[in-house]
Amino acid sequence: MNPNKAEYCSFSSAEFLAECQDEKLLDDEKLTEQNFALNSALSQIAIEFGKDSMLSMQRFYGSRYAPTVPTGSLKLDHALGIGGLPKGRIVEIYGKEASGKTTLGLHIIKEAQKLGGYCAYLNVENALDQSFAESIGVDTDNLLVVRPNSAENLFSITDTLSRSGSIAVIVVDSVAALLPKCELDDPTIGNCIEVQSHLMIQALRKIQFSLPESQTLVVFINQIRSRPHRDFGFTAEEITSGGFALKFYAAVRVRLSRTGLLINDDNEVDGISFSAEIMKNKLTSAPKKKVELELRFGRGIPCEADVLEMACKHGLIDRVGNGSYRIGGEYFQNKQETENYLAENDEVRDNLIKELRTQMFEAEFLCR
Repeated sequence: MNPNKAEYCSFSSAEFLAECQDEKLLDDEKLTEQNFALNSALSQIAIEFGKDSMLSMQRFYGSRYAPTVPTGSLKLDHALGIGGLPKGRIVEIYGKEASGKTTLGLHIIKEAQKLGGYCAYLNVENALDQSFAESIGVDTDNLLVVRPNSAENLFSITDTLSRSGSIAVIVVDSVAALLPKCELDDPTIGNCIEVQSHLMIQALRKIQFSLPESQTLVVFINQIRSRPHRDFGFTAEEITSGGFALKFYAAVRVRLSRTGLLINDDNEVDGISFSAEIMKNKLTSAPKKKVELELRFGRGIPCEADVLEMACKHGLIDRVGNGSYRIGGEYFQNKQETENYLAENDEVRDNLIKELRTQMFEAEFLCR
């Protein structure tokens, strides 16, 4: 081997190591300068704009998962991926007529009241039935019901209630019934759709700003409209009322669709079956999910079927041969008999729901 070549390789290696050390020193100095500059910037921001403007994820979110309000359906809570609808966010529930939108909104109010929160129902459509709300389980004595006389007043009321920090859930029923003041003053005015869309943009931008601090859940109920789409042979295109602002500001969007009728033993229609599809969910990376639910007239969305199905999956209720079920030490011959038992025994049902929510959601968050 050529000694000159060996000496050259040795010199090259030493030179390379020296360059690496110099670069490391430069990187350390640059990192120190960046840290100093960042701390100076944060200190200046805190002095000029207050401590609430500090740029830290831990500063804004004290918990690793968002607090939620249950929907009243374990299936839907599971499909949402976080155990319910997130507090401090805007949610849109939309669908065609008679698809269960108002009923789902009342169930959300019921669950929030069970957690000790105050709720408000903005009855824009003037279609709230007090007896039906009470049959679902809503405490109407402690429910704030408001009927605004214009869209501007509705958004002003919503913003005031959300800023107060005392309201857990606000349900607006519905966006399609909002009436701007200009249309009230002059019924012949044209292009009110643009006025409504512009009003939604301004109002939602203002409401969204106060929600993280108040942790109020604002649920907008909306309807679907059809309009001709010329690009595809004049086919009908489904759109929602109020423009695109609500689609943008909503953290969760749930589409409800009626799928059929429910017939009882007397061959009478006593409810509908409908699907709930998660069209948008900013709180989880899970893909869109769809669940099938039931709605009974005069009762709302029964949770017994959901509890029975989920409890069997998680081993809280034993399935015995020939379609029988066992809850504790009691046996039941079929599914209907088991659901009737859960409907009549609130304590047993509530304990199962509590245990299921612990297994399905709290344990899942701890594993993240």
